[in-house]
Amino acid sequence: MEHSRFTRAALLAAALLSTAAVPALAAPSTPDQAKALVQDAVAYLKAKGPAEAAKAFNDPKGGFVRQDLYVFVFDKSGRYVASGGNPSLTGQDAAGLTDAEGKPIVQEMQKATAANPAGVVEYVWLNRSSNKVEHKHSYIVREGDYLVGSGYYTE
Repeated sequence: MEHSRFTRAALLAAALLSTAAVPALAAPSTPDQAKALVQDAVAYLKAKGPAEAAKAFNDPKGGFVRQDLYVFVFDKSGRYVASGGNPSLTGQDAAGLTDAEGKPIVQEMQKATAANPAGVVEYVWLNRSSNKVEHKHSYIVREGDYLVGSGYYTE
């Protein structure tokens, strides 16, 4: 009987320790967090130049991937300069990129920043955290020939 009590206690302790080691899902990022990330990225772009900034933006440990947020950058023609969410997109033409409902995302970002240096674009995109297509808002800043942005999900 003493052995069985010890075994149960050991199993309970092991179960508690194993669940404590599993990280809880982080809350979705906020609009303010996305805006702050973009502002940090724009400052870095200004300070380091496009080549150095693109390296940092594409690097998961470069400081520009935070929780479910990442920086993306398009040049004036709509070509990816960087994507912290998927660095392999760098160099690809995204001018015709559309969301799940057919909305031309990059064109909307260009329009949103044509008269103002910053804007927000809403679209429908795959949330890799939930693996669901959800509404996303991206905060975009036009810096010279570049559009610098980061998006947050609203569902």
